[in-house]
Amino acid sequence: MKKSLVLIFTLFFITNGFSQPYHNYLDQLNRPNYWQQHVDYKMEIDMDVDNYQYKGKQELVYTNNSSDTLKRVFYHLHFNAFQPGSEMDVRSRTIADPDSRVGDRISKLSPDEIGYIKVNSLRQNGAPVQNKTVGTILEVDLNTPILPGEKATFTMDFDAQVPVQIRRSGRNSSEGVALSMTQWYPKLAEYDFEGWHADPYIGREFHGVWGNFDVKITIDNQYTLGGTGYLQNPNDIGHGYQDDPTKEVKHRKGRKLTWHFIAPDVHDFTWAADDEYLHDRIEGPNGISLHFLYKNNPDILENWKNLQPKTVAMFEYFNKQLGDYPYKQYSVIQGGDGGMEYGMSTLITGERNFNSLVGVTAHEVAHSWFQFVLAFNESKHEWMDEGFTVYISTLAMNEIMNENKQFPHDRSYSSYLSLAQSGDEQPQSTHADRFHKNWIYNASSYSKGAVFLAQLEYVIGKENVAKTLKRFYEEFKFTHPTPNDFIRTAEKVSGFQLGWYLLDWSQTTNTIDYAIENVEEKDGKTLVTLTRKGLMPMPIDIYVVYKDNTNESFYIPLRMMRGIKDNPFPNLKRTVLEDWPWAFPTYTFEIDAPKENIVAMIIDATRHMADVNYDDNLYESAPSPSEGGE
Repeated sequence: MKKSLVLIFTLFFITNGFSQPYHNYLDQLNRPNYWQQHVDYKMEIDMDVDNYQYKGKQELVYTNNSSDTLKRVFYHLHFNAFQPGSEMDVRSRTIADPDSRVGDRISKLSPDEIGYIKVNSLRQNGAPVQNKTVGTILEVDLNTPILPGEKATFTMDFDAQVPVQIRRSGRNSSEGVALSMTQWYPKLAEYDFEGWHADPYIGREFHGVWGNFDVKITIDNQYTLGGTGYLQNPNDIGHGYQDDPTKEVKHRKGRKLTWHFIAPDVHDFTWAADDEYLHDRIEGPNGISLHFLYKNNPDILENWKNLQPKTVAMFEYFNKQLGDYPYKQYSVIQGGDGGMEYGMSTLITGERNFNSLVGVTAHEVAHSWFQFVLAFNESKHEWMDEGFTVYISTLAMNEIMNENKQFPHDRSYSSYLSLAQSGDEQPQSTHADRFHKNWIYNASSYSKGAVFLAQLEYVIGKENVAKTLKRFYEEFKFTHPTPNDFIRTAEKVSGFQLGWYLLDWSQTTNTIDYAIENVEEKDGKTLVTLTRKGLMPMPIDIYVVYKDNTNESFYIPLRMMRGIKDNPFPNLKRTVLEDWPWAFPTYTFEIDAPKENIVAMIIDATRHMADVNYDDNLYESAPSPSEGGE
């Protein structure tokens, strides 16, 4: 009966044509009190592909847009995590359910396998400045404070070694990719309205300063590169990037080439390299150049060729649903240890079945909107980064792969409900590194994060959620939006008060649990009593099936929401009842029909509301003797 009721109701590498510059985008925002820092990087590195060590020079111009005087700055030295005894190593060996990609592997690395970034010299405005490396963080005590509105120039020489591929970054991956260069350079930490975000690299994700990158990478000429930015010298490099592919550049073995990239308005820079990469380039929507770099492995060639038109479809879908991708290139690169998003690119493992290859690409491409244009703080608000991406990429896969699911988010709901019923759940506001089990982090950020949006469709309507996402993207792109920024956008679009929804869902482990407590007849009418058993409030849709096969819905507004959503099924008669104050544990309403005329009732037949116990959401009348029975 339950099932029947539900059915009833239910330029990488372009020398010109940069994207429109957004470094002055903040001037256009109607956010007079908002500010964010800015950084311009110039870097030159020389990579030795025999020992995986490289030397680097960095010039960094930092603009203090805050109203604070800065006496210290901090850099991330992510590669230092891949050393025995690091916080990442110890955490992986002590957590109850370690990531299988890490496990105890770091503790077993030899000196020529570890990762490191060693700062040889650091100067502030030309003068040596005191600094100290503490794990994955470089602490810098400034010679001269950086006043509000002022700039400071930092110059650095550093040596580094690429670790054996373990987590995201590294050399010689399990699929044979030589270099996955993520989090490979000294990266200035973000400072915002909450202060410094100098989090050690323990295992989770990142937060960075918006800026521009000018990067020169010198490497053996047999290697092909891909990643963030636009190649400035394609005709010198060749490898399929030159303007006229018929004039392929020939390189003598043993010599080096310098690849020169410019990446405007990004908050990270990533690249990968291999001497067996194949490189395909196709055009995507709005003139974007899509690049695919993958190993020359016969077992994967067909999948990687077939992936390319699907990637075009992904960009078309996300452009339509969210807003236009603002850059002129994107690269899908075989590398890393799973799938991870980066500026204008992703690194994914490539030895997958076709559906998995498309799925991981859809997820990482979606991150270009939710993280690399809307740059959430992934350490504090990882559920927005991952959850919003799961939500939109799930919808994309449903369309692009013709999955034709009536409710595409069912896996996210199932995962969240398992979490909520486990007794182990922690609030989504927990720092990403502070979850006491990896699976709790995953279910909370990916699944519960996706349910946040899918369930919001139930609360304010599907069209309002779609409008909210578009407005949120347009108003907050190239900034660091917070959960409050999103929910305030949803309030403006819908006209409802929604602070309660954000608070209970993300900052508590309160659950949703409503029940049909009692159904009785009085004076020829039916009195229905509902009970709120969980602490999280919701507006209520209740659907009634009558003996004459007609249906009716009743809507109980939530008082603190201060509004009434549109009828989700306009062709179905709906009665709007008095609102339900949260403090009242029960609610009784009247149906203008005798009890004997009612076949069944169900709270939220669509099951978009993540009620932790659906069994008591359903009422079914006992069959009459004429209808049979046991």
